[in-house]
Amino acid sequence: MIIEFSQGKLVVTPFEIQCRLNVSKVVLTAMIDDIKCIAERLLIIADAGAVRWSIQLDNNQQFYEAIEVLGIAPE
Repeated sequence: MIIEFSQGKLVVTPFEIQCRLNVSKVVLTAMIDDIKCIAERLLIIADAGAVRWSIQLDNNQQFYEAIEVLGIAPE
């Protein structure tokens, strides 16, 4: 599934998430085991030890569509 938001696009599968940022053409990728989501702030956080990134989505619809595909529960 592709979810467009103000900073770029999320490409979400049941196994991984890619965050493609418009400004710098950066692509951030994380596997499902390294992802957590914080509903209160609409944050998707990837933490694979030495590599960490987070992205804040624009609205609840984008956030809940992403976590539904990922199959993870928000914190």
